[in-house]
Amino acid sequence: MRTPLEKKFIDLLEKHQNIAHKICRMYTYDADSHKDLFQEITVQLWKAYPKFREESKFSTWMYRVAFNTAITLYRKKKRRVQTSPWEDYDFKISSEGYDSTLDDNLKLMYAAIKELNDIDKALVLLYLEDKPYTEISEALGISEVNARVKMNRVKTKLKNILNP
Repeated sequence: MRTPLEKKFIDLLEKHQNIAHKICRMYTYDADSHKDLFQEITVQLWKAYPKFREESKFSTWMYRVAFNTAITLYRKKKRRVQTSPWEDYDFKISSEGYDSTLDDNLKLMYAAIKELNDIDKALVLLYLEDKPYTEISEALGISEVNARVKMNRVKTKLKNILNP
């Protein structure tokens, strides 16, 4: 029997799981790594959820936890990444089938985004989700003005990467 906290968490996670999939797509290169990172993000979200004070949207908070988890693991990739055992958590969420066979333009865009630094990647992902700059700045821990300036610079970088 699930507690109300577990039920609410699972409902929110299922509703917003594409945030984690997008981050996984940016920081992994194969299906197994994607699944491992998604699992680790889910575990870290669950561990942090009791401290979620609902001062921001769940999706904004989720993005920040997922992004920090991905960055931490990405920076440690020279070592074997230790993930939390999935079996330790008794809930399972239904995962949307993630289609990694996207059209060529989308693949080019993701390849270009992967060449950006960590903050710029996160900025672009939030921007592509049509998040307002107030939410982007909150998720990244920067000012709204800084988010706008950075986004304009990133657009120029992406244009240069895609059209050398």
